[in-house]
Amino acid sequence: MGKQKKKTFEESLQRLQEISDLLEDENVGLDNSIALYEEGIMLAKNCYNILKDAEVKVTNLKKDFDSELENSDSLTE
Repeated sequence: MGKQKKKTFEESLQRLQEISDLLEDENVGLDNSIALYEEGIMLAKNCYNILKDAEVKVTNLKKDFDSELENSDSLTE
């Protein structure tokens, strides 16, 4: 079996909502609830990692931009 494609943030969030809805259903058995909970934790970790990576990218872009502004300001003085 091939490696599964990593879900996007939006796909993970949508599946988390589905899992939440399923877990609220009183007809879900214990074994299924545990499996859904485990899947939810994995999806939450995926979301966290995506957000963490996005934060790093934005921070680096801002630093680069600020650095370019400082360099262009020092050239005009």
